[in-house]
Amino acid sequence: MRKIIIFSLFILFLILSFALLIKKVYQEKIENDFLGESITYDVKFSRLSLGKAKFTYLMKDNLDGKPVNVITFETRVGRFTDQERIYCDPNNFLPLRVERNVSTWPTPEKITENYDQDNFTVAITKLKGNKKEESLIKKGGKIHNAILLPYHLRHNPKLNVGWTFIAELPTQQFKIELIAIEDVNVPAGTFKCYHFTSVPKKFEIWVTTDERRIPVKIKGMGNFGYILVMKEYKR
Repeated sequence: MRKIIIFSLFILFLILSFALLIKKVYQEKIENDFLGESITYDVKFSRLSLGKAKFTYLMKDNLDGKPVNVITFETRVGRFTDQERIYCDPNNFLPLRVERNVSTWPTPEKITENYDQDNFTVAITKLKGNKKEESLIKKGGKIHNAILLPYHLRHNPKLNVGWTFIAELPTQQFKIELIAIEDVNVPAGTFKCYHFTSVPKKFEIWVTTDERRIPVKIKGMGNFGYILVMKEYKR
């Protein structure tokens, strides 16, 4: 009897080890497959085209001795430019550092966010002209980045309508809910997408159902709601 128990435990150990190995290989495949990915969006207000936005899954790097993925997001609308360089954990896409340059007239602004995901804090430094502001925000759990949220889905092989996720951003918390699966037309083509909405209602997002999980359309809600629609995808 004792030998049977030991043998059963050994088999269980092998199964768990194999499952963890498969998960690690799958995550590494995702990371390597999408390096160099870029997504270009048209930024619109109603039917009016306002500018462009571009997401780039740039490269692997190191930050304070830790491996990170580097992702950039740039928005250009008229004379306004917002450039973000995001260093994130390659395993879960949680932000570790964000460097942001906002070009607004008459004074540009530089913002740096340093995340301590173990202690659920983010230290924010803002430089605008000769003025410097520093703040520390404490949250109740891991802190997300709005731009990276769709990429958490790449570790979820299948999603069903009704699926929910709590997004803890530095200054807000949202519940994100999958409300439908539908075809979406954008300048880059027609895609079958998961349709997510936020609670409270601040945005909607459509993400492809294939393994790429591409955010093809993003819609802000409110009086000055914007729409980002995918114009081009490269990988």
